[in-house]
Amino acid sequence: MKKNEEKIEMLERIANGITWWIGSIPSLIAHTLFFLISFLLPILHLVEFDKMLLILTTVVSLEAIYLAIFIQMSVNKSHEKIEDIQEDIEDIQEDIEEISEDIEEISEDIEEINEDIEDIQEDIEEINEDEDEEDHNERAKNVMLKSNVSSNKNEIKALKDKISELQNMIDELKKDN
Repeated sequence: MKKNEEKIEMLERIANGITWWIGSIPSLIAHTLFFLISFLLPILHLVEFDKMLLILTTVVSLEAIYLAIFIQMSVNKSHEKIEDIQEDIEDIQEDIEEISEDIEEISEDIEEINEDIEDIQEDIEEINEDEDEEDHNERAKNVMLKSNVSSNKNEIKALKDKISELQNMIDELKKDN
């Protein structure tokens, strides 16, 4: 099994190399030289013209057949790569759709969190207002108590003074009696 795969891989590498070479400048030069030499051989009377044409036609036909095979192999390989790329693109598009859905959900969550934060801020403001009112009420009570204490002190002092006066009067009355 492995040997077959290795052979196929090696043949594919050879085919890729030949396909690459055929499409290169050195190949163009080699083919041009081959055709020039082929036509020079009959002119130099080294080979008969008919034999040269027969051999040239056979070689060019075989080369065309193999080139067609190599080109088709390249096309097939390119087609496989394109299919793989299309599958990858479809996977990426699915991932993008999922990410978009996640982003929408996160945006909704953020909006809900912002609403909760606004509610909490309103509650804090209400608590602060209540505390301010309680503070004002306590201060008012304290001020009233202080003023009551102050007025009570004055009344107590006035009462003490009256008691002292009355005591003095009682003492005077006692002395008189």
